[in-house]
Amino acid sequence: MSRPEREHTDTSDTVIKGQPLMGWLHHYRRSGLRGDGLGALTAWALIVPECVAYAQIAGVPPQNAFYAAPVALLVYGLLGRSNFLVVGATSATSVLSGSAIAGVGSPEDAAGLSAAVAVVSGAVLVAAGLARLGFLTNFLAEPALVGFLFGMALTIIVRQLSKITGAESGDGDFFERLWGLVRHVPDWSLTTLTVGLAALAALLALERFLPRLPAALLVLVVGLAVSAGAGLEKHGVEVVGAIPSAVPVPRLPGIPAADWLALVGGALGVALVVFAEAYSIAGLFAREHGQEVDADREMIAVGAANIAAGLVRGFAVSGSASRSAAAAGAGGRTPMVSLIAAVLILLTGAFLTPLFTDLPEAVLGAIVIVAVRGFLRVGELRRYARLDRNSLWVALTALLGVLLFDLLPGLLLAVALSLVLFIGAASRRHVAVLGRLPGRDRSDARRATLYGDTTMHPDAKPVPGVLVVRPDGSLFFGNISRVRLAVRDQVRAADPPPHAVVLDLADSYHLGAPVLDTLDELRDELHRHGIALHLAHVRARAATDLDRHPLTIRLGPHALHPTVDDAVRAATHLP
Repeated sequence: MSRPEREHTDTSDTVIKGQPLMGWLHHYRRSGLRGDGLGALTAWALIVPECVAYAQIAGVPPQNAFYAAPVALLVYGLLGRSNFLVVGATSATSVLSGSAIAGVGSPEDAAGLSAAVAVVSGAVLVAAGLARLGFLTNFLAEPALVGFLFGMALTIIVRQLSKITGAESGDGDFFERLWGLVRHVPDWSLTTLTVGLAALAALLALERFLPRLPAALLVLVVGLAVSAGAGLEKHGVEVVGAIPSAVPVPRLPGIPAADWLALVGGALGVALVVFAEAYSIAGLFAREHGQEVDADREMIAVGAANIAAGLVRGFAVSGSASRSAAAAGAGGRTPMVSLIAAVLILLTGAFLTPLFTDLPEAVLGAIVIVAVRGFLRVGELRRYARLDRNSLWVALTALLGVLLFDLLPGLLLAVALSLVLFIGAASRRHVAVLGRLPGRDRSDARRATLYGDTTMHPDAKPVPGVLVVRPDGSLFFGNISRVRLAVRDQVRAADPPPHAVVLDLADSYHLGAPVLDTLDELRDELHRHGIALHLAHVRARAATDLDRHPLTIRLGPHALHPTVDDAVRAATHLP
């Protein structure tokens, strides 16, 4: 659990982190209603067109997005801990949900399967939050996530290009679909292409010159008007078609038990991306406004929103950066934005869905392409190339993994790369040789360090006959063998040869059995060469671990010391 944060007294500006569920609602001030209402209207203007677009990406009818949106907004608004996060269908969750259900059941079961994915991924997040596993998101390396999202965006774009060109791209990976589009250039519909390119140009122009206007909603309305007035469907332009009224009512996914099991793997991937996306956005807004977000409670809130969406035949939801930023920019400051937006979406689904009948598919494709272009972070790849080539290769590997093997395998590759990076960094522990710093005496011990790394302090003098070393980081089973070999090499390189080795364990707060076993091997190896091993700075918990291991008896009490200076004095037999 994170440390309690400092709270502002104005509860219209902040949600108290340690408050009971829905506690913000009891202290809500009417003075914030105007800003929250404007924020909700802005969010609604973005959610409506994206509902229709993202439902198609997920492979479900558009009305299912209208089922999920108000319920998810309501649940997160009541349970969430971020003042600014607006949840709903996103490009990432939609395409991952579609990938998770691919090959499971029949196409007619898509709505039920997508709902099941939302329920399972939500349950995973709720369970993880209750178990306080929110810290696990820190182990998804940023370069791997950047590469995954870049590849995901390219995959989405190539799929939407088939709507803009009016030609089929076929199945397969990114390159196969791209080649399918190129191969079918003669089949491209000029009318459809014109509509799609016009929509793209309009979206980009509005975002560039009139950024405060809801570009997606404006283009959607104009597209509807032009389509209905000009009869674009008669000219070969595909349209969405009739959408029934979409009022969410509780309904189980209704799929066989075997399909539930088949969806578990994909749902785990969806859960990972759902929370990584939502938590990163919530954290960004929290830092900007001097707040904190509790990862565990956010897991529970986002998970509950997904369960609720799945139980009304919706699909997976997450936090949306564009909607959250737009709502905050319009004046939204509390979760009331989500509650008001939920009512607006509910009314839209109940009474306005027939208006979308003549909406051109090419316009939806353009809306999606513009929405995901923010994931094409070329500048970030350039920054990695300039500062950290390893991060660049990780990002590019995750990107190519998505393009070649599809989204879920690409996500697994990104997670695997993150673990490799973590294990690699944790296993490579530099073992510093320490020397006595000049001008220091024992009276300085409480105020300054008597010993320093000889590579950082050239004036630090090694102690004759005593090799003092310090692993720069905590010891665990993944790095202790390297540390043992590094100490052995330092012993061989020392001139004159030492008669004692002092190992500073200041950075190790826990010593597991593999660590203690390896230290015992090091003690035995040094002993055979007539070299004594002394341990310094053994922390309280590490000392408890050490007391339970035979190494304590073999070392003896004379070899355990509170400070490096005490260990050196004992090794040199000084008083």
